[in-house]
Amino acid sequence: MSEHTVAVVQARMSSSRLPGKVLMPLDGLPLIVFMLRRVARARSIDEIVLATSTDPSDDALAEAVRAHGYAVHRGDLDDVLARYAGALQGRGARHAVRLTGDCPLVDPAVIDRVVQLLQQQSLAYVSNSDPPTYPDGLDVEAFTAEALFDAHAHARLPSEREHVTPYIRANKQRYPQGVLRAPVDCSALRWTVDHADDLEVVRALVAGLPPGTAVQADLWDLLRVLDAHPGLASANCHTRNEGYAKSLALDAQRAAA
Repeated sequence: MSEHTVAVVQARMSSSRLPGKVLMPLDGLPLIVFMLRRVARARSIDEIVLATSTDPSDDALAEAVRAHGYAVHRGDLDDVLARYAGALQGRGARHAVRLTGDCPLVDPAVIDRVVQLLQQQSLAYVSNSDPPTYPDGLDVEAFTAEALFDAHAHARLPSEREHVTPYIRANKQRYPQGVLRAPVDCSALRWTVDHADDLEVVRALVAGLPPGTAVQADLWDLLRVLDAHPGLASANCHTRNEGYAKSLALDAQRAAA
């Protein structure tokens, strides 16, 4: 079977903390397009699909991404797991990579290392975030298409449907798993974009790079910018995975009702 690998990038305009963030400008491009250009540099990726919703609020997002030459799949706003299954359907993927559209600085080299670990060890799921050792915003999850479709068929909790991989991660015997660890622990750094100050930090990091190099800059390039501007490390202090924690709390409330 072919090793065809599809990167599925989820994004929507109706973010509760910073609505419309994925189309806000970054280095002269919409943030999501900046990110997709970085993802396209990963050697392990054969195809990229943006997975957004059918809600009218995401029309502008879908149009902008298509205008830059990327494929778009539209599905349920809240059932993101179903959206992933729809995005992979009919593409002949053996492996898939899950990325979120609020991580414009995702490193193509890290994507390649996660996919390599998945393929070489014949695993069902690999991430670099459990436990986290990379900056928040460089998270990568890779899994077999078979595991994703199986999770889609069996996951029932709202948190499992919204956050795509909790069912897989909770069933380690069913889905053999691995983790990629960073050469040095950078987990305290926050390079994701959920709040206005997150966006300012990401813009400052990009501005600190040599002109014209932002799309190809890697983790080490960004760490050198941080060394030159150490105040950026403490300019956006927020809890990691706030959205997932909220979903788990809602699951608990429903179970207790």
